[in-house]
Amino acid sequence: MQIRLGYACLSETLAKTTSSSYTYTNYLKTQDMNKLNKIINSNLENLKEVLIYNISNNIHFYRLSSKLIPLATKKEVEFDYIKKYDKLYQDLAEIINRYKLRVDFHPDQFCILNSIHKEVVDNSIEILKYHFKILDALKVKRKILILHIGSNVFGKEKSLARFIKNFYSLPKYLQNVIAIENDDKIFTIEDCIYLHKILGIPIVLDYHHFLCNHADDKIQNYLETIFASWKNDNPKIHFSSPKSSIKKEIRSHHDYINVDSFISFLSILKNYSYNIDIMIEAKKKDEALFRLTRLLKYKTNYKFIDDTTFII
Repeated sequence: MQIRLGYACLSETLAKTTSSSYTYTNYLKTQDMNKLNKIINSNLENLKEVLIYNISNNIHFYRLSSKLIPLATKKEVEFDYIKKYDKLYQDLAEIINRYKLRVDFHPDQFCILNSIHKEVVDNSIEILKYHFKILDALKVKRKILILHIGSNVFGKEKSLARFIKNFYSLPKYLQNVIAIENDDKIFTIEDCIYLHKILGIPIVLDYHHFLCNHADDKIQNYLETIFASWKNDNPKIHFSSPKSSIKKEIRSHHDYINVDSFISFLSILKNYSYNIDIMIEAKKKDEALFRLTRLLKYKTNYKFIDDTTFII
């Protein structure tokens, strides 16, 4: 089994953000499109540097920031965020495709496809369209947008039914890019499997969330179904360590990854015949990734192919 490690959005080493913002409140005060243009250019130029940094360090798997284009989903602020920046997108697309980088998006907590409020659902669809347009501009061949199931209003059964109903109302091109992830409080990996069996969408296992929110069951009971949901793609897993063992902090992410817990998890995975991409969700981002690989080299006999890829 081959494991590839990745990280999300911000490189701690480079300290260059791809998420510089221009809040709607500030925009209303100034309506300064030049400022917005400068922020977008800066975010895209910084993304180029991050991708080059990733390539230089053999990081093949990376989550793009949803804040790449400020105000893009605000109906009150209509502007061209694709054609105007076509040259920058082309440069980024050339890097992504030449080096076969796996990039995706994980829309934030405001994307609630199963909300009981029409305006929230409508806005969620706009958020999905925005993310798709960016991936399309970047010429990403296998587009993935990772969603949580969302609202639990009126109970889990009705909430899952709303997700299914609203999913089928989406344009087909959006249906084809959605993956579903279990959360740490309400919707379990079993709920994700239920949706997969109906909708055919892939399942992203968040192992930390599973440990926070499961009925004393073993993850081994679900892994084959989770992995098979990806069909011809490498399955994608999120892994993080709790901030502390204190109950109120158990769901929060630590700065780094507990290497012993990670090794124990890999000992479960190695019984399956899949190559896996694991997103390291730690506050120290790429620093946490590289600290983890150093410890893995020290504590295991895994065969490292490059800085972030190894065989178990």
